[in-house]
Amino acid sequence: MSEVKKVVLAYSGGLDTSVILKWLQDTYQCEVITFTADIGQGDELEPARAKALKLGIRPEHIFIEDLREEFVRDFVFPMFRMNTIYEGEYLLGTSIARPLIAKRQIEIARQVNADAVSHGATGKGNDQVRFELAYYALEPGIKVIAPWREWDLLSREKLLAYAEAAGIEIEMKHKQGGAPYSMDANLLHISYEGRHLEDPKAEAEESMWRWTVSPEAAPDTSEYVDLEYERGDIVAINGERLSPAQVLTRLNELGSRHGIGRLDLVENRYVGMKSRGCYETPGGTIMLKAHRAIESITLDREVAHLKDDLMPRYAALIYNGYWWSPERVALQTLIDHTQQNVNGWVRVKLYKGNVYVVSRDSADTLFDQNIATFDDDGGAYNQADAGGFIKLNALRLRIGELTRRRKG
Repeated sequence: MSEVKKVVLAYSGGLDTSVILKWLQDTYQCEVITFTADIGQGDELEPARAKALKLGIRPEHIFIEDLREEFVRDFVFPMFRMNTIYEGEYLLGTSIARPLIAKRQIEIARQVNADAVSHGATGKGNDQVRFELAYYALEPGIKVIAPWREWDLLSREKLLAYAEAAGIEIEMKHKQGGAPYSMDANLLHISYEGRHLEDPKAEAEESMWRWTVSPEAAPDTSEYVDLEYERGDIVAINGERLSPAQVLTRLNELGSRHGIGRLDLVENRYVGMKSRGCYETPGGTIMLKAHRAIESITLDREVAHLKDDLMPRYAALIYNGYWWSPERVALQTLIDHTQQNVNGWVRVKLYKGNVYVVSRDSADTLFDQNIATFDDDGGAYNQADAGGFIKLNALRLRIGELTRRRKG
């Protein structure tokens, strides 16, 4: 394994990636460069630096970077322009973060002349696919080290024993049985898997949820929020211009306060198994509802329906790790083109776990009140035209039924 001289590790500073760091040093006898991305997970990042230093990583080989604005601007917002959901419910909070982390990891590998990259995803999950498809798409010749597919530390006991022998700090919660859930967090969502949730019959415990209050405990008074759109993206909330990351942060605060964005889902992983997870996506839930509302008055009917037809394919590309694929890029070009006139504002009402659209308007609106009115339209629409329209559309139905009758 001496062909690997330098490896860039996606490093969180937690127990698993700390063990991986030491395992890479021991097994590959290589120099390890750590990369920790701040995408809004909320954890203090400096402890990751301290742990890396303690494990012998040189200061200049510890990369901790704030990617929050890039994450929302270049990944979350483009995805929401398509009103993207996977299997009818999941807002893809984990999936959409992986291509950004992988991209920056490859850039650092080039910068330090590393010949390998490594991640902490297990051999059962989707993240191994997402990371590695991105690595190969961006750097075709890169070597990928996936410790969970190589080592024999396949039980918690072995992992803890290795950590203890290596002098890696083990938090008390790990010694006493570990945190009850495997969690992933960023500015878009927080996810929970494992332990109690591995039984689909078991209801998630209220104490599990970190961001949102329960709908029952949410305020008894509703709250109105005005969202301003430019080319399909939210640029202001209640009249205040905000950056992309600020927009999502503010919406998370509003949604969490009103118990919005909880999801309990059994999903189909790309690797073939079903998996049960719980998610909190308060800001994203508001964004999805409001974006569909502004599109309802600014998008042509057939363009809107075409987007709806293509959305499941686009969602699957992101879920399965194909963000950097030519087909996703091609679809994104189409999606972004449809957003040129998606401008205006939407007012939503937040109340006990629900998002209600109450009004919307746009200078680019296609809604013509003179034509749509039930009152006298002054000749804007000739109702008699509908008769020929209906007969033409019924022609094949009439012919089909007449043919059946002749045969019968």
